[in-house]
Amino acid sequence: MKAVIAIDSLKGSLSSLQAGDAIRTGILRVYKDAVVQVRPLADGGEGTVEALTIGMGGELQTVSVTGPLGKKLDAQYGILADGVTAILEMSAAAGITLVEDAERNPLHTTTYGVGEMIRDAIGKGCRHFIVGIGGSATNDGGIGMLQALGYGLLNEAGEQVSFGAKGLEELSRITTDGVLTELKDCSFRIACDVTNPLCGENGASAIYGPQKGATPSMILQMDKWLKAYAKLAQEINPAADREFPGTGAAGGLGFAFLSFTNAVLESGIKIVLEETRLEEYVKDADIVITGEGRLDGQTVMGKAPIGVAKIAKKYLKPVVAFAGCVTPDAVKCNEHGIDAFFPILRGVVTLSEAMDSTNAHKNMADTVEQVFRLLAIK
Repeated sequence: MKAVIAIDSLKGSLSSLQAGDAIRTGILRVYKDAVVQVRPLADGGEGTVEALTIGMGGELQTVSVTGPLGKKLDAQYGILADGVTAILEMSAAAGITLVEDAERNPLHTTTYGVGEMIRDAIGKGCRHFIVGIGGSATNDGGIGMLQALGYGLLNEAGEQVSFGAKGLEELSRITTDGVLTELKDCSFRIACDVTNPLCGENGASAIYGPQKGATPSMILQMDKWLKAYAKLAQEINPAADREFPGTGAAGGLGFAFLSFTNAVLESGIKIVLEETRLEEYVKDADIVITGEGRLDGQTVMGKAPIGVAKIAKKYLKPVVAFAGCVTPDAVKCNEHGIDAFFPILRGVVTLSEAMDSTNAHKNMADTVEQVFRLLAIK
C-alpha cells in the first residue's frame, strides 16, 4: 500500500500537516508496512505560509514591519529549503484581522508592511515569491507596498504621499529611481481567486470597501482616486490595465503587483499544487487522501481538495476525503473526483470539544483506521 495524503487544514483545529499525520496514524494501524507520504496543502489563503514552509523543509522568518494602522508589528513569512523561494501572506502585515472593528478605515490603512516583508526576503537572497493576498484591511492600490520597495509615490511637493487611500488623493507622479535594484530579478506568483477589476461597480472600492470600513461617499472618492492612479501607472508601464481580472484584489494590491513587478495572478490551489509537485507523488500512489475542515457544495468551486482530486483522476487513482463535518450538498464532490468522503466526528459534542486539536487528531486517526479496515477486506 502506497498512500499520498494532501489535506487542507481544519482551521482552528489541525494544520495541514497535523491532519496528515493523523491520517497516516490511522492507515498504519491497518497497513503496518504502508508507504505513506504526507504533502502540505493550502489554497493560498490563511495557513499557506506555515503549510508550505514546514512541509517543504523551509524556515519561518519573523520581521518587524509597519502594520495596517502604521504601528510596528511582527510578521511571519517562510523561506523554502532552496533558499530563493519566499512564501508570504499579505494579511500578516496588512490583514483585516489586525484592525479592530472601530478602527477600520481604508483611508488610512496601508500595505507598506507587505513591501517590508518582500524587501527583507530579497535581502536574504530570495528571488521567487509566492504571495497570498486575501483578507486585506486596505484599499490603497498597493502604493504602500511600492513605497517600501523604493518607488516614489509623490505629491505635488515631491514628497512621499500619506499612508492609505488618502495617499492616492495626494498622488501626483510616480518615480522609479529609488527602486530596489534586485526587484527586476524577482518573480511573483500571486494567489488570487477573485476576478474584480481595480475600479467601477465591481471594483475594489465598491465590492470590498464596506467590509473595511468605507462609507458610500468614501467608496466614490476612492474609486476616482484609483482611476487616476491607474493612469499614472501607465506612464511607468504602458501595459498597466485597471480592467484586468484580479487587479481589484486586496484593495488594488493585485494591480500594483501586475503593473510594477514581474508578477502573475493565479489560482491559489494551482500555485500550491505546482510548487509542492504533488503530481510527482500521486502518479505512483495506490490511493490519494484529501479533505478540509468542512466539505460542502462550495468545495467543488476551486477549493484545495478538488484540486488534489483532479490530479489523482488524471492517473485514475481512487480518492478518499475526510473532513471535520460535511453538509448534504457535499455530494457534489463525488462528481468532481472524490470517490468517497467521511466526517470525523464520532459523537454529539460541543463545538469547542470538536475543535480541540487533541480530540480532532484522535477522531481523524480513528475514522481513517475504520475506513482502511474496510479497504483491507479481501
